[in-house]
Amino acid sequence: MKNQPFQVIYEDNHLLIVNKAPGILVQGDRTGDVTLLTLLKEYIKEKYDKPGEVFLGLVHRLDRPVSGLVVFARTSKALERMNEIFRKRQVQKTYWAVVRRKPPKSADKLVNWLVKDEQKNQVTVYDYEVANSQKAELSYRLLGKINEHYLLEVNPITGRPHQIRSQLAHMGCPIRGDVKYGYDRAVPDKKIYLHARRLYFTHPVKKEPLVCKAALPPDPFWEEFLALDDERFKDKNMDFIFE
Repeated sequence: MKNQPFQVIYEDNHLLIVNKAPGILVQGDRTGDVTLLTLLKEYIKEKYDKPGEVFLGLVHRLDRPVSGLVVFARTSKALERMNEIFRKRQVQKTYWAVVRRKPPKSADKLVNWLVKDEQKNQVTVYDYEVANSQKAELSYRLLGKINEHYLLEVNPITGRPHQIRSQLAHMGCPIRGDVKYGYDRAVPDKKIYLHARRLYFTHPVKKEPLVCKAALPPDPFWEEFLALDDERFKDKNMDFIFE
C-alpha cells in the first residue's frame, strides 16, 4: 500500500505498531476525516484477505499534528493486556521535541496539574492542584542545538492529553509549530515538531522485551537533528532501559 501516511514498524498476530505521519487522525472526530484506524483495518483486510469486519483495538493515541509510534492490538486479549500495561505504566515512551528557547535546565522532571477544556480541545497548566485537574509528570533532557533550535528528549511518566505540548510550553519552551500552545507561527501541513521516537514494553502474549523506534518524518529540518541522537541503551530493568 504505497503513499500511505504510516509505516509498519512491528507486526504479528497480536500487535500492529506503526510510525504515523503528522497530520493524520488516529481515530475519528467531528471533522469526519479519514483515520489511521480505518486505514490500518483496510491494510490488514487486504494483506491477509480477511472477509468481514477486521478487529483492531487502539491502545493509545497521538495528537493529529504529532508523528511517531502508535500501538494497536489485533485481538481482544492483546488489547486487554496492552491496556493494563499502559494503565500500570509498564511502558517507556520516548519523544523528541524541537523548541526554539533553551530550557532552564539541561535535564529536569516537570510536575504540573492539567485542566482540559473539551470545547477548545486545549489544556491549562497549573503548578498546583486545582479542581478537576490531573497530575502530569515528565522528564526531559537537552540533546543539543541545531539551526537556532534545541532538541529535547522527553519521557512522559503519565499519559495526559496534550501533556508534553502544554508542559514544555508552560516551562517557556513551546514546540516548533505548536501555535495552540504559544509558538509564534505555524509550519507547513499544520504539523508540530513532536515525534514519538521509541517505545519499550514486554510483549503482552510472548512476554519478551519489545523495543520499537520510529524514523523521523521525511523533512529536511527534522533530519538535521539526527546528528544529535546519542541513544544509550541498557537492559537492566523495566523502568528505564534508556538513560
